[in-house]
Amino acid sequence: MSFFMISWLLFVAGIFMVLTRRNGIVALMGIELMMNASLLNFVALSASGGQAAQGQLMALFVLVVAAAEVAVALAIVLNYQARFGTADLDEGRTLGERD
Repeated sequence: MSFFMISWLLFVAGIFMVLTRRNGIVALMGIELMMNASLLNFVALSASGGQAAQGQLMALFVLVVAAAEVAVALAIVLNYQARFGTADLDEGRTLGERD
């Protein structure tokens, strides 16, 4: 049961980071925390049900997808920062406007 509590705390911390931070990189870190919380749930549920290999394979699949997601999202944030000079997500309203 302690794995589920840790997973819940990680997920809540990730939601807090995504909703309260304006920096794009910190928001990505929050999304990664939420994904890690779901991975912990996959592994803990499969281990408690006696099917540890299935949960670990699902966790491995999610990790591969998360790595690809981070690479694309980080490239977008870095290009955004290079163009606007900030990683503040509230500046996104001006994406269509030219300076």
